Amino acid sequence: MPPMKISLVLLALIWPGFGPAAAEQSSFSMALAGLDGQKADLTLAELDLLPRVKISATQHGASHEFEGALLGDVLAKVGAPVGKAFRGQELADVIEIEARDGYRDGYKVALDLAGTDPAMRAGERVILADRMDGNPLDEITGPFQLVVEGDLRLARAVRMVSAIRLERVR
Repeated sequence: MPPMKISLVLLALIWPGFGPAAAEQSSFSMALAGLDGQKADLTLAELDLLPRVKISATQHGASHEFEGALLGDVLAKVGAPVGKAFRGQELADVIEIEARDGYRDGYKVALDLAGTDPAMRAGERVILADRMDGNPLDEITGPFQLVVEGDLRLARAVRMVSAIRLERVR
């Protein structure tokens, strides 16, 4: 193998965000579904256009800084209620987050929608992250990861998010 090709292969292995896997992720989109049947896809480029937030969390014993958009800003794309719209029936809305995680077939987590809104709860933000420690999420974690600020155990830090659906509990 020519030296240049060897260098590129090594670079792709050690530098997150470089190589074919990064190109594959940049075209990846995930599905969003709203309460009234609204559907949308979200790409990394669209996530990058939303206001950015950074939060710290400990993952696998190490502290990391995650960056992405507030989950409420993402869900606005499918008409999710925000702020003062949370009353009555809207307080029973839940978010189902699904992963494409290959070894946990159908890994899902549910959150209460009102509990993710900054107008309802101070200090613990929920983001859809696309970066960790300043780098794009790697192919094992990303391209999207849910991060709940303040979680002591990151069981809800869903990696490889593939779909987010809003559901109304009746």
